[in-house]
Amino acid sequence: MSQQQYAVTRPVESVLATNKVIRNTYLLLSMTLLFSAATAGIAIVTNMPYLGPLITLGGYIGLLILTSALRNSAWGLLSVFALTGFMGLTLGPLINAYLTYYSNGAELVMLAMGGTGAIFLGLSSYTLTTRKDFSFLGGYVFVGMLVAILAGIGALVFGIPALSLAVSAVVIMLMSGLILYETSEIIHGGETNYIMATVSLYVSIYNLFTSLLHLLGAFAGED
Repeated sequence: MSQQQYAVTRPVESVLATNKVIRNTYLLLSMTLLFSAATAGIAIVTNMPYLGPLITLGGYIGLLILTSALRNSAWGLLSVFALTGFMGLTLGPLINAYLTYYSNGAELVMLAMGGTGAIFLGLSSYTLTTRKDFSFLGGYVFVGMLVAILAGIGALVFGIPALSLAVSAVVIMLMSGLILYETSEIIHGGETNYIMATVSLYVSIYNLFTSLLHLLGAFAGED
């Protein structure tokens, strides 16, 4: 093969590989969202109690580590569904609380779902269409999440509702940045593993939804 043919073949192979990652990521993301919705529905119907912060956080971190370790094997797919299914179960009691506590709880949940979908689709479509490089956001999102976690713990320990609401607003912005960053990484070859790309986008969607629901409950909830 001549140097000219090689130069032409490599970009074509790169584009095909990127398109494959994009296709597999969004297909797996759709399936995990549906599975997560199903497990959340089961938790709602069975009135499953809140598992507590230790079990919730421990289960999430453990399954996330497992998924990362198995990301290059077929077992990684099962791990992704275990992770997203577990997160769906933890979402059920939260949704039940809003449905019970607020007279317009169903409307709040639907608004949060619609807002989450609109943000995700809008940001993803923008990045896929413009193909802009948002890799510079990675460091900002990481540092921002550390600060948000610490602030969230502070709001919980000291019982500061205003700080809790501020953290939710910041998380929405950070997750929007993470969607831009992860989608950009897929497009430009920074992320070649569709399992980890799916996990990153799923976590963004999950946190977007819960943060939007928190803000809606505070400002539009009716007792």
